[in-house]
Amino acid sequence: MQIHHSEPPNPPYAGNTMPEVKLFACSASEKLAQEIAFYYDEPLGQKVLNRFSDGEMQPIIQESVRGAFVFFIQSTHPPHDNLMELLLCIDAARRASAGYITAVIPYFGYARQDRKDMPRVPISAKLIANLLTTAGANRIMTMDLHADQVQGFFDIPVDHLRSEAIYIPYLENNIDLSNVVFASPDVGGVKRAREFSKHFKRDLVICDKYRSRANQVESITVIGDVSGADVILVDDLVDTAGTLCKAADALIGKGARSVRAICTHPVLSGKAYENIEKSQLTELIVCDTIPLKKNCAKIKVLSTAKLFSRAIRNTVEHKSIAALYHWKNPVNPPLP
Repeated sequence: MQIHHSEPPNPPYAGNTMPEVKLFACSASEKLAQEIAFYYDEPLGQKVLNRFSDGEMQPIIQESVRGAFVFFIQSTHPPHDNLMELLLCIDAARRASAGYITAVIPYFGYARQDRKDMPRVPISAKLIANLLTTAGANRIMTMDLHADQVQGFFDIPVDHLRSEAIYIPYLENNIDLSNVVFASPDVGGVKRAREFSKHFKRDLVICDKYRSRANQVESITVIGDVSGADVILVDDLVDTAGTLCKAADALIGKGARSVRAICTHPVLSGKAYENIEKSQLTELIVCDTIPLKKNCAKIKVLSTAKLFSRAIRNTVEHKSIAALYHWKNPVNPPLP
């Protein structure tokens, strides 16, 4: 029988006293966690990760978390030790009587496997959701899920942060948008790209791709006019960069003056760095949800630390998370 640790009916408050907040870094997101803790103005909690000779992990929380709001910060990109470490940390905090446990997962791995697209395959995103809930998480905080419906795989609250809160101010302050056209590298990403085109009141084009098998794009057809335009491709992640590079080629072939891309999660596997260096992309702008494996002159990294620190504070203080998305509501101030 599967046991679900649902959200406590009441937050762990003693009268009007605010709960103690504990932020912990896991191995895959240590640098980001340090920055989040800096903006939150709270030191990271003490934790070590022991490894046995056979590779098994044993995280040890080295301070009391009894009754506290606990946040574990860890992206779940490969290797799979990253996911296992997060699950074990959550279990350790639950057994140590933590009051409320939030898994802060800047990049939620396996989100691309959100349905059965062929016979006899798993719905991996649902399985990961079950594992996190069973381990003892009371809440999930993540950014730019590959598919919004993955939120529904959880029976606990999910705070789905949007990278537009980072990218829109950056574009407004650093890019000449007078000649820009936004583009989606595939049909599935149209909704994401449309957010930018609507906000900036610019045209939207679609790159319709035909993929013969995973990570291999056969051809791309550009739907829309990009003649003389500076195109900005919008996607949630970049893996091998094959789609982005072929989309850039197709857009330049249709008369675009330049092509840059904004992709939240830099998975960057296989020959991704080589592909980007050799591509016709002017620039690839990513977030720091996954650390870069190496430097690349064409890749610029934007920090998510301020957004996550604000979201954590709003969670603790029971304030709105949606209020952080100031591009939809001019009353809300930009991130500090």
